[in-house]
Amino acid sequence: MSELFGTLSDGTEVHRWTLERAGTRVEILTYGGIVRSVEVPDRDGRTANVVLGFAGLDGYLAHPGPYLGALVGRYANRIAGARFPLDGVTYALAPNNAPNSLHGGERGFDKRVWDAEPVGHGVRLSRVSPHGEEGFPGRLEVSATYTLDGSGALRIAYEAVTDAPTVVNLTNHSYFDLGGSGNAVGQELRLAASRFTPVDADLIPTGVLEDVSGTRFDFRTARETGAGYDHNFVLDKGVTDAPEEVAELHDPASGRVLTVATTEPGLQLYTADHLTGPFSPGDGIALETQHFPDSPNHPHFPSTELRPGGVFRSETVYGFGVRG
Repeated sequence: MSELFGTLSDGTEVHRWTLERAGTRVEILTYGGIVRSVEVPDRDGRTANVVLGFAGLDGYLAHPGPYLGALVGRYANRIAGARFPLDGVTYALAPNNAPNSLHGGERGFDKRVWDAEPVGHGVRLSRVSPHGEEGFPGRLEVSATYTLDGSGALRIAYEAVTDAPTVVNLTNHSYFDLGGSGNAVGQELRLAASRFTPVDADLIPTGVLEDVSGTRFDFRTARETGAGYDHNFVLDKGVTDAPEEVAELHDPASGRVLTVATTEPGLQLYTADHLTGPFSPGDGIALETQHFPDSPNHPHFPSTELRPGGVFRSETVYGFGVRG
């Protein structure tokens, strides 16, 4: 189902698509590809929204900084110094997280209105990112398809092609609160990651892949997250052709369980320590499946390069269940 959600100042309409299947109800906006809500039952069958979002379009326009539920690109996460080399040319990007580029620049994919068309049990969003948009080379044709499978899991499948060499890294930036109460404190996380990428003062990876053993980054056994995380974890499985489960978030109070499966090699854990406006630090937990931050400046990281004739493909699956 599609309906008008709001209108931008230039008259562009924003629509809300509602998907419902197997006990899961999801709302997707054409503005920013935003996952506005995900409603699922708890162990007693009581339904609640388990992602942070705004009731109306004005909330997203007034508070763009948290990237609530957004489709992030052309490059998710940070690029150091807002520049990167490719084939002997250095490309300059907007330093919107000075001195770095963050989540695609001043007006990334999260602030664009996407074309939408229905597909089986879902909606396909698409747009063309022109050559030079936010400083990135190549005309990029990109799509994100949101579907609910027979178990009620939300699948997001990304595809992109380019007419010139470029870099691509796409993710969804939902903040999960499985209790549906507006605070994610006490929820327990497990990650299939034996290493992480340490960062400098600007949250740029140092280039080291560090063992999590004996550190606060060891989530191989489920435990409460606490605060102070905005770090990329190196998933043990690496890049895969099909999604593999890499994370589980559990809320003991409601019994709700979120599982995350992905084809991506990394996952950014952000404990929302800097949420402002109507939200507060710790209100949600972001689990952003991705390639590593600043990969174009670290040749030994999994490559984010996309060239003419190639196809960028990525898929992440958010599964929902309960535990007694």
